[in-house]
Amino acid sequence: MDRRDFLRSTSAATFGLGMPGELFAQAAKTPARPGAASSGTLWDTGSVVHLLPQVSDTRMLVKASFNAPLVGEPALRVGNTTVRGRMSDTRGEHWQFLATGLSPGQRYTLSLTGRGGRALCQPWELATFPGRDARQDKARILFFTCAGGHEGMNFLPAAVRNRLFRRALRFQPDAAVAIGDHVYWDQLSPFAGQYHTPQAVALAGGEFDRSNLVLGSNNETILKRIGSAQIASIYKTDFRSIPVFFVQDDHDYFDNDDADDNIITFPPSHFMLQLARATQSLYYPEFLPDAARPLGLPWSSAGDRTGGVSECFGTLRYGQLVEVLLYDIRRTLTLAGPSAVYVDVEAEKWLKARTAANEVAHVVHVPSNPPGWTAGKWGEWYPDVLGPDNKLTVNVAKPYWQSGWLKQHDRLMEAMSNMKGRVPLIISGDLHAVGAGRMLRSGTLDLKANPINTILSGPIGTRPMGWPSGRRGTGALPPVHLDMDEQVKPIEQHGFTIVDFTPSKMTVQQFKWDVKTQTPEAIDTLEPFYKAELVRPS
Repeated sequence: MDRRDFLRSTSAATFGLGMPGELFAQAAKTPARPGAASSGTLWDTGSVVHLLPQVSDTRMLVKASFNAPLVGEPALRVGNTTVRGRMSDTRGEHWQFLATGLSPGQRYTLSLTGRGGRALCQPWELATFPGRDARQDKARILFFTCAGGHEGMNFLPAAVRNRLFRRALRFQPDAAVAIGDHVYWDQLSPFAGQYHTPQAVALAGGEFDRSNLVLGSNNETILKRIGSAQIASIYKTDFRSIPVFFVQDDHDYFDNDDADDNIITFPPSHFMLQLARATQSLYYPEFLPDAARPLGLPWSSAGDRTGGVSECFGTLRYGQLVEVLLYDIRRTLTLAGPSAVYVDVEAEKWLKARTAANEVAHVVHVPSNPPGWTAGKWGEWYPDVLGPDNKLTVNVAKPYWQSGWLKQHDRLMEAMSNMKGRVPLIISGDLHAVGAGRMLRSGTLDLKANPINTILSGPIGTRPMGWPSGRRGTGALPPVHLDMDEQVKPIEQHGFTIVDFTPSKMTVQQFKWDVKTQTPEAIDTLEPFYKAELVRPS
């Protein structure tokens, strides 16, 4: 088989998606990065379907899937170190590789080999982050949300989402953060009926058996058809040299955050947990250990995971320049009224301790659910709900909402505003919008002395009815509990955010693309529509 036939055979047909040919044909070449293929040269994927890495200063964790089960154990070569693969599924199609004891701030050549030393793809490069005490002049991080969704269910075509990614990668970020909703295939929510139609069952190859195991049963087949269509076909191998940090949100547990007299979807049930954990194990890296994050936080150092990784609470630490705190608010939420929390109390202690620590220039919070705005959903920080007049109000009780969630919100906001010599910044997703604002008041807390900058990162894969105004009858708005100075009122368009960090400031750049008025080709020349400099106090 020659190279042209090979590339054709490993395209969309790998997933059986029926991808629109004209959109797939628009795929641009992989962006040039140091050590990667030069511009104009395609990187040879071999038998690899997708690659997603994560790094710290001394470790690398790489998740990969292949177009057929591997016979024998693959190996990852990292510089002069060889790492044996660990099978993530039960059939040999998904593997993970953990390399430890690496040198900080070093670019390594990586290569994947199979039985007999056969190359599984072209070599590539990946760098570790600088050491914790390293002084860095700059870092660039890409943020986005809601990249999931099956194009067979009217989500943005995978090729267009990949095109958005490739435009973002042209700006050569040092890392990327994917903030929740990597998969949409809700199971029990009142709105989940669309995923149980004959069309959906055909796309997934069946219905989940909630009484059975996820891996090692037909549930594994269904999960892979869903995950490969929504994750592998979008990321492909384009992020092979860009460490990616995945924060899970409600849909990653295969349900929407809903509550009524018939069902409350969160905290996640056992089966929801197994689906979320299996998806993470198969497709994207858990969070690598960090010296300042306790190994015993919930869903950390689990016995069926390797290397002391954390599934819910993560750290992106880039020398002394920036520390990004990543946290899933769904898995540990409680329904305890005034004492309820989203984030486990021990994890909250960790977040506040890291916010108060002073060894880095910038601390950024990235929760899976956004402080600053509301669309009246049940699983939000705020009590606002859509009233009879189709306006948000707190005069109507939001059923099953817990007042303790807002108390924890205020504790975290207070900790951020109390930082000395730093600008508070929150970047989040979930609300399917691009937005920016400053939080000046939260309840009785006066935050004007050090306002909290909050950013909606922008969604990658939202479908027509996924926008807040389409699904809920209202766009994202500031809740009654807050005083917000909105620099960018939430815009319901696809997009992403890039933040540049230097010792003296953070520079935010936001990008948007309108599926209703712009062509896919316009993505290739997107430039920021909004820029802001957040300068540290002298």
